[in-house]
Amino acid sequence: MPVLRVYCTASWPGLVAACEIAMLRVLARRVHRISREGCVVVESSSNHWPCFLPQHGPGKKHERRIELAPWQTNIVGTFPRDFLRGLFHSDGCRVMNKVQRGDKTYQYARYMFANESADIMELCQGALDGLGIGWKMCRKNLLSVARREAVARLDEFVGPKW
Repeated sequence: MPVLRVYCTASWPGLVAACEIAMLRVLARRVHRISREGCVVVESSSNHWPCFLPQHGPGKKHERRIELAPWQTNIVGTFPRDFLRGLFHSDGCRVMNKVQRGDKTYQYARYMFANESADIMELCQGALDGLGIGWKMCRKNLLSVARREAVARLDEFVGPKW
């Protein structure tokens, strides 16, 4: 029977709980938490997980095509804020950036999203574009949202990890 395992850092117990709640709401009858050093594995078994996650397959995700099924595209289009929240909470962060110019130091908030999969990066960019939130690529695997108004928009629905 297929098993969905999500490895969560133990530093964010609220995200572990949110992962468990999401699995129970979507499909799972039972969810197990397995504590490991520095992380918690949230897992559930169901023959139907492959139906919900058709992108799953052998090998590294950044070495194979990640394409949403039409029904998934519809969900992301309907709930882009939730989609972005999940992306930034799983593979992103909000940091205070410090810049030194001469003898002055400037500090500002910015969101960073890192992912080796060009397809997942494209999905993130598309959701940000759809909401009119500006972004820039620092590297091919690192996206930055740094303009004050863009950070404020993300703050409305991404919020801090807990």
